Amino acid sequence: MRLPKLLAAAALVLLSGCAALAPHETLEGQGDQATWKAHKAQISALDGWQISGKVGIRAPKDSGSGTLFWLQRQDYYDIRLSGPLGRGAARLTGRPGEIVLEVANQGRYQAESPEALLEEQLGWRLPVSHLLWWVRGLPAPETRSHLTLDGASHLSRLEQDGWQVQYLSYVQQNGYSLPERIKLQGEDLDITLVIKDWQPRQLGQ
Repeated sequence: MRLPKLLAAAALVLLSGCAALAPHETLEGQGDQATWKAHKAQISALDGWQISGKVGIRAPKDSGSGTLFWLQRQDYYDIRLSGPLGRGAARLTGRPGEIVLEVANQGRYQAESPEALLEEQLGWRLPVSHLLWWVRGLPAPETRSHLTLDGASHLSRLEQDGWQVQYLSYVQQNGYSLPERIKLQGEDLDITLVIKDWQPRQLGQ
C-alpha cells in the first residue's frame, strides 16, 4: 500500500512543479529558474507605476523620436508621447471598455482595443496589452513565450507573438530591478525605449 501512496505523492509534486513553471514559458540562458520565478512574482505584484523617458520609433511611413510619459494605476493607463514622427503629441488612455486616443491637431478617437485604435489612426501594429508586461521585464501571461535569462536571472531576450524584445540594461528602484533600456522589434515596427525615471507602486486591491 505504501508504494502507490509514494507514487501518488511524487506525481503531485511533479504536477505542482510543472504548474509553477508557467506552461506558456520556455526558458534558456544563464539565469537560475528559482531566482527568475521569485523575481517574476515580485515584479508581477506591481500594479502601478509612473515612467518618463525617451522613445524612438521606426515604421514604414514614419520614423522619429520623442518623449514618453506613462502612468499606470491597476487597470487604468495614461500613455503620452510628445514629438515623435512629426505628429506632435499623442495620448492613449484606457480602462476596460473605454480606450481613447487623442492626437494633437487631429482629434479624439475611440475603439474597443488599444491595438485596433493605434493601427487605425497611426498605422502601428503595437501590442499595447503586452507592453503592460514587457515594460516590467515580464512575458505577457496569455500566450506562449520564449525567454532568455541573463546572469542575474532577469530577462535579456523575449520572443512572443511575433515580437522580439531585448533588455539591454536594468535599474534598481525602491527594491525592484526594472528595465532601463528596451528594444522591441515586430513586423514593420521597431521601438527603442529608454526609461529615465521609474516610480513603481504596489497598490493592492
